[in-house]
Amino acid sequence: MNKNVVACKVVSIILAFFVSLASYAQAQSNITDIRISPNNENTRIVIDVSQQTAYSFFTLQSPERLVVDFKNTNREFNFKTVDNTSNLIKKMRHSRPKLATDMRMVIELNKEVNSELFSLEPSADFGHRIVIDLKDPNPIAVATNKAAPKRDKDIVIVIDAGHGGVDPGSIGPQGTYEKNITLSISKMLEKRINDEPGLRAVMTRTGDYYISPNDRPDFATKESADLLVSIHADAYSSPQPRGGSVWVLSKGRADSELGRLLERTERNSELLGSAANVIGDRDTERYFAETIFNMSMDLSRASSYDVSNKVIKEMKKVTRMHKKTPQSASFAVLTAPETPSILVEVGFISNPQEEKNLNWRAYRQQLADSLFKSIKLFFRNAPPEGTLWSIERDNQPKQHKVKSGESLSLLAKRYNVDLDRLREANGIKGDLVRIGQVLTIPAY
Repeated sequence: MNKNVVACKVVSIILAFFVSLASYAQAQSNITDIRISPNNENTRIVIDVSQQTAYSFFTLQSPERLVVDFKNTNREFNFKTVDNTSNLIKKMRHSRPKLATDMRMVIELNKEVNSELFSLEPSADFGHRIVIDLKDPNPIAVATNKAAPKRDKDIVIVIDAGHGGVDPGSIGPQGTYEKNITLSISKMLEKRINDEPGLRAVMTRTGDYYISPNDRPDFATKESADLLVSIHADAYSSPQPRGGSVWVLSKGRADSELGRLLERTERNSELLGSAANVIGDRDTERYFAETIFNMSMDLSRASSYDVSNKVIKEMKKVTRMHKKTPQSASFAVLTAPETPSILVEVGFISNPQEEKNLNWRAYRQQLADSLFKSIKLFFRNAPPEGTLWSIERDNQPKQHKVKSGESLSLLAKRYNVDLDRLREANGIKGDLVRIGQVLTIPAY
């Protein structure tokens, strides 16, 4: 064999070696990123790889480990860069693979889990990915009802001055704008409320500017308000009608609002809050959302009727009432889902005498005072839990009228108070009480 032939063979072997190295380097994949996403029960690991990669896995015990072998994958990825907040994963690390061209990943686990691995097809937004789902067969029980944020100790009342800005509302015979009357009464009511410890007023508008009726209930929702009062002045095509009225949301509008909210919300869990954590499928979730929301809106409407009756009782001391009972209507301003809401027509601005009255500051103050008194009475009778007024009510001594067969020691056990405290509160030395005697039950 001549030297030229030998030289050609050597060159061919060298070229083949470099070609095989190039193809090997080109065939190897890289792990570009790893993301760990835990929740209460499961943990998902998403592994981004530079190209489609074959893999296999197995588990080891004592200690618990999940081992994943990636074919033709380099071992340069740094697991220390991975953000791990999962209570299932202790750490991730490299280990020696069977083949030098592979990469072995070891996931050290804090407990035994069920593992599932699968590949995802590349999309326009993501390349090749391998997903590992770690499912905890015995998750640590987590309270489904998260503690509600500590509520404001003040009772919050949203005051909505009707109309405003480019919307003047009704205009009286002498040119009086409804928007100015409603803002004036609203500011008077705001002052009375803010001067009362335990109450706080929030205005939807404080000046002459426009707010859409559909946006006004949002103030109540944002403030977690306990009541929304919208103030208006009525009008009619003839000057004869006069008097005030109070309106609440109609049942039909309440039902349609529920449907609208459910349709607008992609997941009903946004309406259900923490209760959605214990509901599995979407159909059941919607059923519970409808049930809970119906109950909530029914409760709000019942409270709205209650406060409306109190407003009518106080307002008729100041002016005649056009409607002597609460009226139902489909007003957008009354649609805050969980807030009792009323709309008060303080009179007919289209009536010349009532227009004159409404332009009298002292009269507007009387109307504001009547609204304040009815609101105060309503919340004194039923203060929301967690408010200053609720705490004051709970700390007030109770009264008990003694019946046949009752003794002081029996009443002490019934009301869970110390017997000596009960004697001291009523100036009694022994244990004998008279039938019909009214006893003071101390708060503690």
